[in-house]
Amino acid sequence: MSNVNTVVITGNLTRDPVLRYLEGADEFVCRMRVAVSGRRKDAESGQWVDRPGYFDVAVWGEHAHTCANYLLKGRGIAVAGRLRWSEWVVADARREGVEIVATRVQFLGS
Repeated sequence: MSNVNTVVITGNLTRDPVLRYLEGADEFVCRMRVAVSGRRKDAESGQWVDRPGYFDVAVWGEHAHTCANYLLKGRGIAVAGRLRWSEWVVADARREGVEIVATRVQFLGS
C-alpha cells in the first residue's frame, strides 16, 4: 500500500507573489499565501459562519515566473500539488510548518 500526498485548493491571494532566485538550487521559486474559506455551523447560535484558512504555496521553475508576472493580491487561483512539512530553529525555539508545493496553478476570474 502506498501513501498519497495530494491537495487541491481554491482561494484568493492575500498578498502579491514574491519571486526569488535560489543560488544553491540554481532555480526560481515563487511564494504565495492563499486564503480559503470554509463554512461551519456555530454550535451555540445555530448560524452558519465563515472560517478562513491560510496556506503558503511554493511554485518552482518556469511556472514561478508566470505566477509572479500575472498574479496580484486578491486574485482567485486554484492550486494542485503536494504538502511539504518542514521544521527549523529560531532563537532556540523549534518551529514547524506545512506548505503546498504546487504542480499546477490555474488563474481564476478575469
